[in-house]
Amino acid sequence: MAKFDFGRWLRWCVVVGFSCLLLAGCAVNPSAGKTLRVATEPAFPPFEFKGQAGELQGFSIDLMNAIALAANFKVDFQSLPFDGIIPALQAKTVDAAISSITITEERAKSVSFSRPYFKAGLAIAIRTDNQDITGFDSLKNKRIAVQLGTTGAAKAKSVPGVQIRSFDSAPLALQELLNGNVDAVINDAPVTLYAINTGNLQGIKVVQQLLTEEFYGIATTKNSPNLALINDGLDRVLKNGTYAQIYQKWFKAEPPKLPAKSPFENQTNTNAPKIFTSISVILQAFPTLLQGALVTLQLTIISVVFGLIGGSLIGIIRLSPIAPVRWIARAYVDFFRGTPLLLQIFMIYFGLPAILQELGLTFSFDRLTAGVIALSLNSAAYIAEVVRAGIQSIEPGQAEAAQSLGLSSVQTMIYVIFPQAFRRMIPPLGNDFISLLKDTSLVSVIGFEELLRKGQLIIADNYRAFEIYAGVAVIYLCLTLLFSQAFSRLEVWMNPVKVQKKYDT
Repeated sequence: MAKFDFGRWLRWCVVVGFSCLLLAGCAVNPSAGKTLRVATEPAFPPFEFKGQAGELQGFSIDLMNAIALAANFKVDFQSLPFDGIIPALQAKTVDAAISSITITEERAKSVSFSRPYFKAGLAIAIRTDNQDITGFDSLKNKRIAVQLGTTGAAKAKSVPGVQIRSFDSAPLALQELLNGNVDAVINDAPVTLYAINTGNLQGIKVVQQLLTEEFYGIATTKNSPNLALINDGLDRVLKNGTYAQIYQKWFKAEPPKLPAKSPFENQTNTNAPKIFTSISVILQAFPTLLQGALVTLQLTIISVVFGLIGGSLIGIIRLSPIAPVRWIARAYVDFFRGTPLLLQIFMIYFGLPAILQELGLTFSFDRLTAGVIALSLNSAAYIAEVVRAGIQSIEPGQAEAAQSLGLSSVQTMIYVIFPQAFRRMIPPLGNDFISLLKDTSLVSVIGFEELLRKGQLIIADNYRAFEIYAGVAVIYLCLTLLFSQAFSRLEVWMNPVKVQKKYDT
């Protein structure tokens, strides 16, 4: 008969009991240890922005962290452009989004919103020396800057005769106003007032605050199980006073009373993605996209012409026997090849006018002019290297023979060297042309409505990102294939072997 071991039996009881407590705890709080991927655009102070050390700061960030603490889950913030947040939620690449997203009926058809967490409204910002604009009614026939995909952009469309310029972020729209390229900016009032009160934007004032009454909400995917978790955490921070503390920290005021529910709950999307509706969306967007494609072609061709002229001159200068001149050309090529084209566009369109105005000079760029200048300067740097390599590929003996016949150095280059080198330059020049055709999409950041920007504006209205971007991709592909074939035909046509065979026959 086995002897009963009381100590061993007691240990087993303790282990089993402790395991049951753990299981019970997990059953009570299934969200413990859960991490939500939360999208935000950190370019909207004082709600979402990055501090000097690169850390995320702002009212929305503090609030989301407080909600996570109250509801016992973790937050993984992911930075996204504002117009890409709802498409990211629809694709379920993020679980939620807190980025000062106004709750609207149209958005509520695509995503689900938490209860409102902030009461806001739109305001009109103008330059301090502007005496013409006193309210919304005086915006008729004016130039207005807005942030892409916002309620401010939607409000601007209702102004008769308005010229709208859309930008990827609120600071860019306000900088456009500061540079004198637009007459006004329609944007969320707290953001504009914060920029003015902190001294970051001098020379701007706000007129007619709160054109609308709006509420921000935390967005989640449709029928997301995380919505109840977020609402529970938000309820807790509203009741325990944490919300009031965060509001006081950022706005130095008592928070207003907020509704207990989203104003547009249980909205259904009547445009559910189906194959036939997707094709219909693309077909409806095609006329607008083709208009953008024509602008893209215009921008590309003009930039290539100037880039080819400038690049040819710089490429020839790179071979100059005069060392200082050669070094200047090399410095130009290294700068424009060594810095991002996007940065060059920002420097030319936003930076130069701001610097000149600091010096007391009134100066502003037309968007087409700024885009052409940036693309041409960048293209010239690459073409210069193609030209230099093409010229150096011609045997030195041909230059010596031409000069022995009495041709000057310039005549030798024009009539002997460059025509032969140009044939060899056609393939790399074709590559540069196609690259520039695609790089024109970067000009969209200054509000230039080329092909990509036209697509983004359509998505801001219908939130059908996949279909519209697919249509944009198809048009880009057709353009690149067309020009690839054109350059291939040009290369064959200028092939000296083919020309010689033609004469032999």
